[in-house]
Amino acid sequence: MTPVELNELLSKAQSGEAEAQYWVGVLYTEGRVPKNLAEGGRWLLKSVEQGHAPAQFAYGLLSRLANPSIGEKWLRCAAEQGHAEAQFWLGVAYEQNWFGTVDIQEAIRWYRKASEGGNPDAQVELGQKYEHGGGIEQDYRLAAEWYLKAAEHIPDLGGAGQGRNSLGLLYMQGLGVPQDYVQAYFWFGLDGTEGNAADAREHLTPAQIRGVERLIEEWKQQHRPSRELLAALHIMEASFR
Repeated sequence: MTPVELNELLSKAQSGEAEAQYWVGVLYTEGRVPKNLAEGGRWLLKSVEQGHAPAQFAYGLLSRLANPSIGEKWLRCAAEQGHAEAQFWLGVAYEQNWFGTVDIQEAIRWYRKASEGGNPDAQVELGQKYEHGGGIEQDYRLAAEWYLKAAEHIPDLGGAGQGRNSLGLLYMQGLGVPQDYVQAYFWFGLDGTEGNAADAREHLTPAQIRGVERLIEEWKQQHRPSRELLAALHIMEASFR
């Protein structure tokens, strides 16, 4: 960001624009201007109080260690507005006891909302719950469906790769889907999981292997994310480290 762009953003934030206040808060908290968590928190809170869901999400994560009740309040506010990433992290919070209690059913409820909103990390978590029967009735078919949704997500920021690997394992074992080593090799190959891909490859002919590898390359070419999307996602990812 150039000095001129930064001044323009600060001017909008000072005039009360919630989106600008959010981004000023992000810049301070992630150190894209001289890092200042207190100043970043101050700007995020201004945006939070205007009901800006991304700011509520960021402020909730920022607050959760120092003040768990505040963290819970704002993560929930963002989640209730339909912010899928906040819904996912709220599920994590209730599963991992961020707020003083473990509530698996509440975690699953938020994982489901986030999954339905397209969050691949939540889709993997929900798939795992169905696969292993963690707080929910075991159902391999539903596990495969949620892994597939995660697996098809572009770009892969972690959840998609996990979904591909987990889906490949179900195909290897024939759980919830027909046993299919071609499908398993495709999803392992797309994920880049060499160990599992090698296991699947042992069951295929050379012609099948070549055919799947062509499909993998075609899929990657057809689903290549734009530079603009990657840049935007990089900024968003960095802001919550």
